[in-house]
Amino acid sequence: MKKLLAILLVLVMVFSLIACAKEETKEFEVEADDVEEAAEEVEADAPEEEPEAPEEEEDEPEEETEVPEEEEDEPEEEAEAPEEEEDESEEETETKTYDVGEKDLYLITDLGTLDDKGFNQGSFEGMKDFADENNVPANYIKPADEGDQIYKDAVDQAVADGAKVIVTPGFLFEAAIYEAQDQYPDVSFVAVDFEPRPDYETPVKVADNTVSILYKEQEAGFLAGYAAVKDGYTKLGFMGGIAVPAVVNFGLGYLSGADLAAKEMGVDVEVRYTYTDSFVAKPEINTLASTWYNNGTEIIFSCGGGILASIAKAAEDNDAKVIGVDVDQVEESETIITSAMKSLRSSVYEEVKSVYEGNFKGGTTLHLGVKEGGVQLPDGPESFDRFKTFTREDYEDIFAKIKDNVDGTADGIYNLGNLVEGDGLTVAEQMAELEFEKVTLEIVE
Repeated sequence: MKKLLAILLVLVMVFSLIACAKEETKEFEVEADDVEEAAEEVEADAPEEEPEAPEEEEDEPEEETEVPEEEEDEPEEEAEAPEEEEDESEEETETKTYDVGEKDLYLITDLGTLDDKGFNQGSFEGMKDFADENNVPANYIKPADEGDQIYKDAVDQAVADGAKVIVTPGFLFEAAIYEAQDQYPDVSFVAVDFEPRPDYETPVKVADNTVSILYKEQEAGFLAGYAAVKDGYTKLGFMGGIAVPAVVNFGLGYLSGADLAAKEMGVDVEVRYTYTDSFVAKPEINTLASTWYNNGTEIIFSCGGGILASIAKAAEDNDAKVIGVDVDQVEESETIITSAMKSLRSSVYEEVKSVYEGNFKGGTTLHLGVKEGGVQLPDGPESFDRFKTFTREDYEDIFAKIKDNVDGTADGIYNLGNLVEGDGLTVAEQMAELEFEKVTLEIVE
């Protein structure tokens, strides 16, 4: 019996174990089914996610395309930066205006006019440049006649009108400004091409309210003479207005330049030389120039303001050439090949401006030559078109030699100080000690 009960117990346990195993298997099968269903769901979802993935990838490229847009925006910002830099540069170069009154600026002409294409015009344009920048008039007075008292009266009138700065071009104002600078200490005087003095026996006086601007005309004349000979001219002429220091220096430099060029080229040069005793056109000047041209002179340096009209007309009638003076006069006649220039416009502008900047160099005399940017030949784009063989390179080479005094080029240029001094001497007697290697000088008294 006991054995039977034991067997039954074992059977019950076996069946129990079998039943449990089946339930676990069923549960496992359910879990497996769940896994399979989950897997199927994952697989089913996966294709849906995979199409989305490309969308995300497409989105990513879109984001990448946006980056170039941002990069494009950055260049736009960078492109704007130069504008800001340009604005800054414009601010740096923008002309500064000053507190200038309507009647502050005056120029008084000498014998010429404001459109004389010479000394008066060059000086007036410099003052006018400053006036225009400050939106005020460039006032001027043209005396009806010449004379020390007439010029002094013109100064008095300008001061009475309210002038604070008075520009006077030319040596004819020497006596007038000598007196006026002391009489009107609150007025600034720009003495162009002269130093104040009442006569040639009295020492010059440049007061604290006056700046005298002198130019090294001999260097400008040298450039003109050198260029003429280098261009093939060997029969030259010089006609000065009145034998004042500036005109004499032009002439002596002209001879020096011609002589150096002739030595370099191994040619002989002839120069006719005279003073016309006038700064205005006259029939007799035209006649003399025509005579020179008819007798072989190829080119004349016209050094006397208004006498250019007489000389240029003679050149036109004789198929000859002319050299202008003071400013670029090439537009005055087809016969003018170049001009011995002074920096009238820029130097007057700078001195007028200095009054309002508070650094006016009162009591001083400026000496402006090649090195100081005071004299030159025209060097614009078309300035060498009327030369036959003389080039811009030739000009720049000789200009640099004067500027740096290469081989003593600048020191070797004759000037007023090389003349024989003495009362009553003729031009020939004054120039008697000048020595030239290749220039033969004919002085016409």
